[in-house]
Amino acid sequence: MITHRLGHTSIQVSTLGFGAAPIGNLYTPLNDNEARAAIDAAWDHGVRYFDTAPHYGLGLSELRLGAALAHRPRTAFTISTKVGRLLEPNPAPTGSDLAAGGFAVTDTLIRRPDYSRDGVRRSLEASLRRLGLDRIDIVYVHDPDDHLSTALNQALPALAELRDQGVIGAIGAGMNTVAPLLRIVTEADVDAVMVAGRWTLIDRSAEPLLDACAERGVSVVAAAPFNSGLLAHPWPPGDAHFDYGLAPAPILNQARALARTCKQRGITLPHAAIRFPLRHPAVACVVAGVRTAAQAQSAAAWAETDLPEETWRAITATTDTTA
Repeated sequence: MITHRLGHTSIQVSTLGFGAAPIGNLYTPLNDNEARAAIDAAWDHGVRYFDTAPHYGLGLSELRLGAALAHRPRTAFTISTKVGRLLEPNPAPTGSDLAAGGFAVTDTLIRRPDYSRDGVRRSLEASLRRLGLDRIDIVYVHDPDDHLSTALNQALPALAELRDQGVIGAIGAGMNTVAPLLRIVTEADVDAVMVAGRWTLIDRSAEPLLDACAERGVSVVAAAPFNSGLLAHPWPPGDAHFDYGLAPAPILNQARALARTCKQRGITLPHAAIRFPLRHPAVACVVAGVRTAAQAQSAAAWAETDLPEETWRAITATTDTTA
């Protein structure tokens, strides 16, 4: 699979990145063997970039990812994780993290927001232990919406120091809101930003951010190309989700119009959804959440196969008509 350099760094990311939230038991449980099979299938189909976070399954995603990659050559893959949420013992566990965090794991730990310099270092040390690695390639500040000032004044400078010391390779921020990322790109020394769900077939609100990144040489990692599942099926079902809730009727109708256009052109909606983010020159890769080996295989095939320009023109015309 083709790789791209991240910003001005030497870090390389494959066209498709493995989003490791699902192997942290996002919404429903997954056993270790199933998680391992998904990671192995992604590897076998050329994926070399893997994205995780302490938030995903209260560390379970990092543990599973580290175990699955332990026998792979360290120089052959790129890993990113995130800072901003420290995992600490839960003083009042309920038995499940589903209500609090959305992951089907026991809640023996709890997330505590911490975007301070000390919090960054503590989070990285814990992630290294869970991953079983001596270094992490890319570190994102995770969802600092309510802590933007601290992220700009403490977390990002702390990461920049670690990058300049060679401890980590690249730094950035990961969010699903555009305005804070725009501020980060203009005010901080970042190599990349991960924007989730805002640069997709159905939601293109991140375009000003992507343009700003292109001007500054900052790479964009486009995550959540299926918008919580809405674009993950050839025909969006009536109970399809969009942005973590049921898709509103106008959004569902727009997705179905795109699905019809794709079918008429002999392709599927998820294929177009995976490829669309890569059309902007600032986008280095697209990261999709992967739960099964079959999902890894299909996502890799879609990521590697672009669509003819006439198909994109038809998709654009459909979007302009239904938006």
